[in-house]
This record gives sequence, C-alpha cells and structure tokens, in this order.
Amino acid sequence: IQLVESGGGSVQAGGSLMLSCKYSGDIYSSYCLGWFRQAPGKERERVAVIDIDDKTAYADSVKGRFTISRDTAKNDLQLQMNGLKSEDTAMYYCGVSGYCFRKPDPLRAAEFGYWGQGTQVTVSS
Repeated sequence: IQLVESGGGSVQAGGSLMLSCKYSGDIYSSYCLGWFRQAPGKERERVAVIDIDDKTAYADSVKGRFTISRDTAKNDLQLQMNGLKSEDTAMYYCGVSGYCFRKPDPLRAAEFGYWGQGTQVTVSS
C-alpha cells in the first residue's frame, strides 16, 4: 500500500487549503481512510476518517471547518480545510486503518497501519 500526500503550504489565518492523498495497493474492502497530523513537540492527533460508505468523523478541533471526502474511482482522499487557524500548523498525513465505525468513537478507533510521507501545513496569524 502506498500513499502520497500533496497540497500543503503556507496560508494566512482564515485561509483555505485542499489536501490530496493518492493511494494505491491492496486496500481490503472494509477499511477507513483518514488524516492525522503532528506538530513539533505535540502528540499525533487524528483529524478525520471516512469509510467505504462515506460515513465520516472529525476531531472536535476541526469540526465545521474541515471536510474529508474520497473519490474511489481515482483512489484519491481529500481534506478541505477552511477557516485555518495557527493551531492547525502541522505535518499532515493520510493513512489506512482497519474498519473504525463499529465503535462509538471511530476517530479514536482508527489505527493507521499505513501512511504517507506527509505534507506540511503552516498557518500564520
């Protein structure tokens, strides 16, 4: 399984970015795809997940501002980020997890066994 993220960059607070993740390989039929991020000196934070039926879950910190979506035909996972804040500054990774929506907190249940090299998002205030 290979994942390649793109779309990061530097923006002013309040701006928007669209992250993209091209994935390939033998992704089993029951899975979650998602995004997580890590800032220097901080713990990894799961941001959003989506399953094969397009059910989604978001971290409270991004709810209402970020939207996760996927294009199965193009093997593309996206993260639309609006209303960016300085605290969104981090390296963003896309990943593949086993199915995560059987549990009450699918974001917490996501265990990303595969991820890409990451794309940097920097938000200046």
